Amino acid sequence: MPSHPNPFPSSTTTNNTIKQNFLPPPPQATFSNTTQRNHQRLLPPHRKTNPLVWCGAILCFFFSLLLILSGILILIIFLFIKPRNPAFDIPNASLNTIVLLSPFYLNGDLTFLANFSNPNHKLDLIFDYISIELYFSDHLIAAQGLPPFTQRQGEQRLEAVHMISSEVYLPTHLLLDLQKQVGSNSVVYNIRGTFKVKVSFGVFHFTYWLYSRCFIQLSAPPSGVLIGRTCKTNK
Repeated sequence: MPSHPNPFPSSTTTNNTIKQNFLPPPPQATFSNTTQRNHQRLLPPHRKTNPLVWCGAILCFFFSLLLILSGILILIIFLFIKPRNPAFDIPNASLNTIVLLSPFYLNGDLTFLANFSNPNHKLDLIFDYISIELYFSDHLIAAQGLPPFTQRQGEQRLEAVHMISSEVYLPTHLLLDLQKQVGSNSVVYNIRGTFKVKVSFGVFHFTYWLYSRCFIQLSAPPSGVLIGRTCKTNK
């Protein structure tokens, strides 16, 4: 006997048909659009870079490149020239007078030869500023300035320096110490030099300061001759 289709669909078929006809579409597209709109609101609007900013960046780049090349060139020059600091020394000195005035004053007369030497064989030096100070212990008792001069490669220069102390006040402990040194025929002075040195090499010019310290030991007047010395020069 032929089969006839069931005029009454089953409940499972009906439920599937209802779900297919009335379920909402998948939310992926809506979620994606919403996320894209939120992302666009968070990001700042795209703007073209100002030409002045590009010009500034280019100038900074070339300036940095120029600094690097200059540094490399200076390093090569220094390695080739091997610059050295000039030296300051006192080969001879004479203590002419020491008079201790009561109660705390000193009169003194000291002359010495200042020897400036340029150990460089490829550089000329210019002593643009020269100041020499005389100390007993750490107390300043005289000062003298010298005129500027130029010193050639490998050259030495002697300058006569005359230091006069006229009624210079000395504290009690220094006055007693000086009296003891005069009595023992051995007076120690401290000479300090401050120099401003200029160096020229082609288009390059450098200026720096040097500081020299010399301790000189002399016999007391009337002989007042140089017994010993120690000198050191550094930046």
